[in-house]
Amino acid sequence: MTRPDADGGRRKSAGPATGAQGAGNGRSGEDEVRTLARLLPGRGALALLFFAAVLTAWSALFAMQAFPPDGAFANRSGLGALLWLCSNTVAATGYGTSVLMWVLMSLAMMAPTAFPAFRTYADLTHTAAASGFSLAVLVAGYLTVWLGFSVAAALLQVRLASLGLIDPLGRSTSHLFSGALLAAAGLYQFSALKAACLKACQSPMAFFLTHWQPGSPGAYRLGLRLGSVCLGCCWALMLLAFVAGTMNLAIMAFAMVLMTLEKLPEIGAKINAPLGVFLILAGTTVIVLPFLPN
Repeated sequence: MTRPDADGGRRKSAGPATGAQGAGNGRSGEDEVRTLARLLPGRGALALLFFAAVLTAWSALFAMQAFPPDGAFANRSGLGALLWLCSNTVAATGYGTSVLMWVLMSLAMMAPTAFPAFRTYADLTHTAAASGFSLAVLVAGYLTVWLGFSVAAALLQVRLASLGLIDPLGRSTSHLFSGALLAAAGLYQFSALKAACLKACQSPMAFFLTHWQPGSPGAYRLGLRLGSVCLGCCWALMLLAFVAGTMNLAIMAFAMVLMTLEKLPEIGAKINAPLGVFLILAGTTVIVLPFLPN
C-alpha cells in the first residue's frame, strides 16, 4: 500500500477533508455519512468488535464495584473468581490483579478517545485490499502502548499501597500526595510535550500523512506512535485516579469525556488552559487547607 497524497492521491472517491484543512476543520456531516458508508460494509465486524471490547471493559469495571471484597467468591471458578480478584485489595490478590484492573481502565477510557484517529486511518486506506487487517494491526499497536502503561501503573499502585499512600480502593490517604498529583497534572497542561502530543491527537489526518508507513508492519508502528502521543496527552490525567480512587467509575467516565473533548480541535483549545488552572488551584488548595487555622 502506497502512501496516500494530501489531496487523496489515487483514490477515486472524495474521501475525507485533506491536508491542513482536513486536519484543522474536521469533517462536515456529509463527509461523516460517506465515511460510515465506507466503513460499515467492509469493517462492520471490526467496528462491532471494537465497541464490544470497550463495553465489556466498562461492564467488568462495574461488576468489580458491584461485588463487595468480602471473599465470597474466593473458592469459586470462572467469573466469580475474577470478580473476587478484582474487588479485593492489591495486598490480598497481588500485582497481576492490579495489572488487569489498569488494562480494563485503559481500554475503557482511552480506546474511545482514539476512535476519530482510527476512523481517519480507515478513511485513508479504504481503497486498499488489506485495509481492514491494517486497521486491526494499527489498533493493536495503539493498545500495546497502553498495555505497557497499565503494567507501569500497576507497579506504581503496588508501591504506593506498600508505602501506605493509597487505601485498598486505590484512593490517596495523604493530602500532600493528592495535592501534588493535582498540581503536577495542572502544570503538565501547559508543557511543550503536552501541546505537541495534543496537536497530533487533534489532527489525525496530518499525523498519518506525516508519519505514514505502508503495510501491516507500518500500521503497527503507526499504532505505536499514535499510542505514544495519546499517552503523552493523557498520562497525567490518568494518574489522577489515585486521588479519587482507581475504582471510582463516575470519575473514570468524567475523565474519559474530558480527554475525548481535549482531542477535538475547537473544544480542546478552549478547555486545555482552564483545566490546567483549575487543577493547579485544586492541588494548592488540597495541600494548604489542612494547615490553615480552624
